[in-house]
This record gives sequence, structure tokens and C-alpha cells, in this order.
Amino acid sequence: MNSLHRRRSTLTSGPFRRLTTQWRTVVWLTVVWVALWGDLSWGNVVAGLLVGCAVLVLLPLPSVATRGTLRPWPVLVLLARFVADLFTASFQVAALAVDPRRTPHGAVVGVRLRNPSDVYMTLTSELTSLVPGSLVIEAHRLTGMLYLHVLDVDQAGGVEKVRADTLALEARVLHAFATNEELRVAGLYQHDGGDDPAAPRTGGGRPGRATGAGKEADR
Repeated sequence: MNSLHRRRSTLTSGPFRRLTTQWRTVVWLTVVWVALWGDLSWGNVVAGLLVGCAVLVLLPLPSVATRGTLRPWPVLVLLARFVADLFTASFQVAALAVDPRRTPHGAVVGVRLRNPSDVYMTLTSELTSLVPGSLVIEAHRLTGMLYLHVLDVDQAGGVEKVRADTLALEARVLHAFATNEELRVAGLYQHDGGDDPAAPRTGGGRPGRATGAGKEADR
């Protein structure tokens, strides 16, 4: 009986548990592997599965605790706004590159996020960096501070506009994935079209405005 219990505990812990609980990651790595080879065959699928399992077993990542809630409509709003910002910024950077009369005035802007969670900070940072003209160069996990390098701060509307746009992006990320409790803490929770009376009035109820970030010193 002792050997049977030891065998069961081995199957429910360690590498085998990672493979059974993170099978979606294995499937995704397999899809990426097949896409990189450009050939949908049984050999590539099997090789992708083996590579995915090897990555999870040999290169395990620490688990990230999150209690997010997926909201389909805010996710669509987040994606639509990101695509619009991507196209707009691409044309602005292209115009700046071909205009010899304009000299870009770069700056590093500090923005304190409302929620310093690893997941939401990563999403906000990645979406910000994917838009041409802005790049996250440093992130402080404990303080929730992001430092962005802006290619042309004048074209972006100034330092405060950069902060406001970053906080507005974070607000869209939180509305798409955060729980109601996390939205309350961030001062973004709305119920039946109105603000929750118990929610703190951070930022005057406007997601795009920075309250304490404006006092951060730019570097």
C-alpha cells in the first residue's frame, strides 16, 4: 500500500503534474513549432509535442497567481483600440522619418499604474511597446512604475498626454481581464451604468487621468 501511495503522489506532482495542468501550453507550443516549419505533418506535430513537453519539464516557469475574469466585449474594445493606435502611430512615425525639417524630441516618462499585478503590468507594457513611437524600458514590479521612452513627446501631445494614454490603456486591460474587486481597488468599477458607491474615487472617475503619476520625476 505504501508503494501504491508513493506511485500516485509521483503522478500528481512534479513534471507529470505540470504536463497535465499546462496541456494548453503544450498545444500552443506545438502549433508554434508546426508554423515555424511551415509543414503540417504527423512528424512535425509529434516533434512539436515532444518539444513542448521538454520545455515545460526542463524549463519550468514560476506560476503566477491571478484571479482574472475574461469579458468578451471589453476584450474586443481593447483589441480594436490597439489596432487603431497601431495604424495611427505607424503613419506618424513614418511621417516623422521622411520629414527632414522635424527633429524628434525624445523623453523618458514615468507612469505609476493602478494595479501592479505581474499579468496586467505585462499586458500593458507589451501593448505599449508594440505601438511604434513608444517603448517600455523599465518596469518596477513592487511600485507599479513603468518608464517609457517616447520617440517624439511633442507629437505624442506632451508628457501628461503620454501618462494619460498609458493609464487609459491599463484601464482597458483591467476592464477586459480584472475581477470586480480589482476594478474597485483601481477606482474603475462601474455597475448598472454608474460608479459603485463603495469604489474609491481615484482619478476623478476618469481612467485616462493620472493622479499621482504627474508628480513622478521624468528622467
